[in-house]
Amino acid sequence: MNPPLHSIKTSFIVSVWFKIGSLFGNQVLFRCACFVSLDSQQLGSTEIVQRTTENIQQIRERLKAAQSRQKSYADKRRSDLEFSVGDKVLLKVSPWKGVIRFRKFIGPFEIVARVGRVAYRLELPPELSQIHDTFHVSQLRKCLADESAFVSLEDIEVDEWLNYAEKPIAVLERKTKTLRNKEVGIVKVQWEHRKGSEWTWEPEEEMRRNQPELFQA
Repeated sequence: MNPPLHSIKTSFIVSVWFKIGSLFGNQVLFRCACFVSLDSQQLGSTEIVQRTTENIQQIRERLKAAQSRQKSYADKRRSDLEFSVGDKVLLKVSPWKGVIRFRKFIGPFEIVARVGRVAYRLELPPELSQIHDTFHVSQLRKCLADESAFVSLEDIEVDEWLNYAEKPIAVLERKTKTLRNKEVGIVKVQWEHRKGSEWTWEPEEEMRRNQPELFQA
């Protein structure tokens, strides 16, 4: 024997879903389906519509609040990255040949024009004549008084893709570092460039893969 169907009429259930769709600006299409009881207690038609409408309204308000917070955060970050013509900025450059190192900045360079909302044209020296002079704001950093935060063009050679080459010449030391309950080997690498040398700690596995000659006895 089949169980009794819910006392609420099918036409009313359909009207509820049309109400949900209209609140979200969508059109609801129906096919043949079997409607089952949603609750052991038979609620009145008005109460169901009211509860559904209130729940949807709460969801919409929470989504709107989240979008507003995200927009406020994005606007704040965007305003922090705005420059003016005449400002001095640093230009981000990256290492190459597969060796992962910290990013460097070269400069400072003067901003001569703003291009659109998120790009700037810089006054570049003859040494960088092969590079296009317009850069996205993400490649720039405001020039600081601390000169240790950037390097001079005399220290590194930069290609047209804003990459620079530095040569690892020796592994000075090795030790183990614990990261997230995992032990990782790191090595102290000495680097050589145009005006001397410096050292940094690098992942041992990566250095062995990219510079195996440094580990040969």
